Amino acid sequence: MPRLKPLDISEAPPKAAEALAKMAQLNVFKVMAHGDGLLPAFSRLGGYLLSRSKLDPHLREIAIIRVGVLSKASYEVHQHMRIGRDLGMREALLAGIHEGPDAAGLTEIERQVMAITDDVVANIRASDATYDPLAKALSSQEMVELVVTIGFYMMVCRYLETFDVEIEARPPEGKIDVGQART
Repeated sequence: MPRLKPLDISEAPPKAAEALAKMAQLNVFKVMAHGDGLLPAFSRLGGYLLSRSKLDPHLREIAIIRVGVLSKASYEVHQHMRIGRDLGMREALLAGIHEGPDAAGLTEIERQVMAITDDVVANIRASDATYDPLAKALSSQEMVELVVTIGFYMMVCRYLETFDVEIEARPPEGKIDVGQART
């Protein structure tokens, strides 16, 4: 049972209602609506990470799903497994994200992204052992986007779990447009 009721647009405070009108009616947003102006700020950063960053979407989703797995955040894992499938990610890769960097069938960069994600989640600062190899494969911009994505989704998972945000009884129809979170 959620600790806060997901708000419909008609129940939401003004800034949140305006933002909700522009986005998928997902519980992650409908619960965040209690924060009024926080919802549009949250969705701007999330929308940027999901639709405007240079980081390869598959690598981004590896990090996001892995953060969800490590955080035991079922809502986050559920939604981003769906996004991963919509992006055409291999089922073996999606399964491997649950196993970790040593899972069979992963490419070297997929392993490296999972390893740095595990490191940042567990230790705050990525070690040289996980940072250096990936920094040779990705640009500085992609590295910044990856670490900010990991941190943002750590926050999202803590929010989702603290408020017991429930997976929607009926998923939104069609693909989740990751760009629609923009406000």
